[in-house]
Amino acid sequence: MTAPRRIRVLVVEDSPVVQQLLAHIIGTDPRLEVAGVASSGEQALRMIERAAPDVVSLDIRLPGIDGFEVTSRIMRQHPLPIVVVASDVGDLDIPMRALQAGALAVVEKPGSVARADYQTVAHHLCTQLVIMSQVKVIRHRISARAALRPGRAADGGDAGSGPGALPGEAAAADGRRRRFRALGLVTSTGGPAALARLLKELPPDYPMPVFVVQHMGAPFMAGFASWLDTVVPLPVLLAEHGAIPRPGHVHVAPGDRHLTIENGVVRLTAGDPVCGQRPAGELLFRSMATAYGAAGIGVLLTGMGEDGARGLVEMRRAGAYTIAEHASTAVIHSMPGTAVRLGGAVEELPLDQIASRLVQLISDDKMAS
Repeated sequence: MTAPRRIRVLVVEDSPVVQQLLAHIIGTDPRLEVAGVASSGEQALRMIERAAPDVVSLDIRLPGIDGFEVTSRIMRQHPLPIVVVASDVGDLDIPMRALQAGALAVVEKPGSVARADYQTVAHHLCTQLVIMSQVKVIRHRISARAALRPGRAADGGDAGSGPGALPGEAAAADGRRRRFRALGLVTSTGGPAALARLLKELPPDYPMPVFVVQHMGAPFMAGFASWLDTVVPLPVLLAEHGAIPRPGHVHVAPGDRHLTIENGVVRLTAGDPVCGQRPAGELLFRSMATAYGAAGIGVLLTGMGEDGARGLVEMRRAGAYTIAEHASTAVIHSMPGTAVRLGGAVEELPLDQIASRLVQLISDDKMAS
C-alpha cells in the first residue's frame, strides 16, 4: 500500500536558528515535509512556483517586505493557504493585517526546545499546517448584480420580495418589527478578516451588546481584541466574568474560556471543549437562546467544523433571528453550511450584506416594544 503523500510546507523565516528548528519540527511530523526555506519575503515569492508548496509557514517580521505584503502578493499571484507563525503575541498588528489580507491562521512560534510547553506548541503548529493545507484558497468576487440581490432564505427562496426586504421572522406577533437586545457572532478560520469587515460597517451607536467567539490560540486573544478595537467603530474588549453586557460594546471571548450569558451577566468557564473548541460558539448561542429568546440575533460566519451550528438551531427555535454566511464569501463554509443544513438559519447572506441586515433589523421606528 502506497503511503499518503506528505504535505509540502514552505518555511519563510529570516532567523537561521529558527529556520532549523521549524525544519526539524516539520520534518519529524509524518504528515509533513519541508518544500523549501526562504529567508525573506522576496525569496519566498521567487520560490513558490518552483517549490510547489501546499501551505506556507510565514514569519511576520522579515527583512524587506513584511508578512502583510508577502501575504497580499501571494494571494494575488499564487493563492495558497498561509499560516502566520508569530513570536510576539502581544503585538499583533502585522499578523492581524496578514489575516485580513488572506492568511488563514496565526500560531505561536515554538521558540526553543528548552521551553516547558515546546511539544504542545510544536504539535499545534504542525496540526494547523495540516488542517490549513486542505483549504482551497479561492479569491471570491461578487458581481455587482449579485451584490444587489437580496439574501437567500434558508429554505432556498428569496429572503424578501426585493433588495433588502426582510423575511417574516423579523416581525413580532402584532406585525411590527421585533425589538432585539443582543447580537452573537461566531467564527473560526477566516474569521478575523470577516469580523473586522462586518463590525466596521456597524454604526458607532449600535444599540446592543455584541458577543464574539473567534477560534484562535489563547496567547493571541488579548492582542486580537486590542487590534480589533483599533479598526472598528465600536469599543472592543475582552469579556470579563461577572460583567454586565454593555450596549454598543463588543465583548470578545478570551482564550481558553467559554463565554455564556446567564442571568444578565457574562460568565466565563473552563469547562471541557465543545465541538473541539474552547471557547465554543455552541455554548454562546445556547445561552443566548435562553437569555434573550426571540430578542437575540445570532450570526455564524466562516469556519471549519460544526461549532455553533446546533446552537444557532436552538436560537432559531427560541424565536431569535439567525444568519449564516453564504458559501460565496466564506473562506470555509463548513460551520455556516452545517447550520443551514440543520435548519438553524433564517437566511443566508454574503458577508458584504450581513452588516446592513443587522442595522436594518434595529432601525425601524415602528418596532414592537
